[in-house]
Amino acid sequence: MSALTLEQIWGAIPYPAFVVDGDDTVIACNSEAEAFCAMSHRQILGKPLGKYVGDESPVMEGLSQARRGSVSVVLYNLEIGWGDRPVQTFTLRVSQLQDEFGRLLLLLHPRGMADQMDRSLSNRSAARSVTGMAAMLAHEIKNPLAGISGAAQLLSMSVGEDDQELTDLIQQETARISTLVERVEQFGELRPLNREEVNIHDVLDRAKRAAQAGFARHVRFREQYDPSLPPTIGDSDQLMQVFQNLLKNAAEAVPEVGGLITLRTGYQPGVKLSLPNGRSEKLPLVVSVIDNGTGIPENLIRDVFDPFVSSKSHGSGLGLSLVSKVLTDHGGVIECESVPGRTEFRVRLPIQSASSENKSKEILEQRSA
Repeated sequence: MSALTLEQIWGAIPYPAFVVDGDDTVIACNSEAEAFCAMSHRQILGKPLGKYVGDESPVMEGLSQARRGSVSVVLYNLEIGWGDRPVQTFTLRVSQLQDEFGRLLLLLHPRGMADQMDRSLSNRSAARSVTGMAAMLAHEIKNPLAGISGAAQLLSMSVGEDDQELTDLIQQETARISTLVERVEQFGELRPLNREEVNIHDVLDRAKRAAQAGFARHVRFREQYDPSLPPTIGDSDQLMQVFQNLLKNAAEAVPEVGGLITLRTGYQPGVKLSLPNGRSEKLPLVVSVIDNGTGIPENLIRDVFDPFVSSKSHGSGLGLSLVSKVLTDHGGVIECESVPGRTEFRVRLPIQSASSENKSKEILEQRSA
């Protein structure tokens, strides 16, 4: 067996890792750090670490402690932000590299990833439960509802003007319930996916143009795409539905003036979702929809993908649950982070299995070049 190179070991570290010099300037970072920062290494290197985490950040205190004589410093449950990204909880490890330049190695162990993946599995189970319920609703509610609506129409022809308002109300309410049942019924669709290679940027472009022509006319869009992404495998129309739904939520959340939606794509190797049957899914493709709206209430954020959970006064709470179900069918997951002024929905998808390993190597080689 050939010896592992330093580059291979560095690239295999499954957490954001940085090396800073004696002036706390970033001089190296791994691919996980690029994914965490949502920046390329060219953008990160050569900049003071305090520019991104803040000069008063506990990260800077960890660097100071390491330089004061400790070989390694470990700080638990630190709230760390990077630029405009939401604050996350990490365990910080800072180690001296034992050279004359005073360089330090920083490792950020995210505390929230396992919890997010656990919730993704719970969302999958909830979506399956709604799938079973949808078939029952279609038969037990939709058919008699059509009878009620028809009877109300007939009744409206023979009542006086005083009672006309009541028959109109019956028809309006039956139509509203019918629409709700139809939305739930979408979960019961058992048609197989039209699996083919999908360029995720083409899907995002279609979804954005449709949004700009309708519900997102007042919104400014910003695109931050990784042009080297490999295709995913799935149904482009269903993925289009996913991102239209996410864009609609974002457009409704942002202010009428100054509303901004950022579409960001990236490649994050090493992320796997463990399944109950012992298998695991590699999910290196990352697509984020970020808005500058009011945010999701803290009491709803954990359950936002569950059926019938909504922060909108007239919402059905089915849109995001449907999103979760479609992504489940594609072998992907969705995560959400939200603070006032910034909400990010992060979609993780698999890539084409046949060429995924070679493509992964090509992407990593391009980034290290």
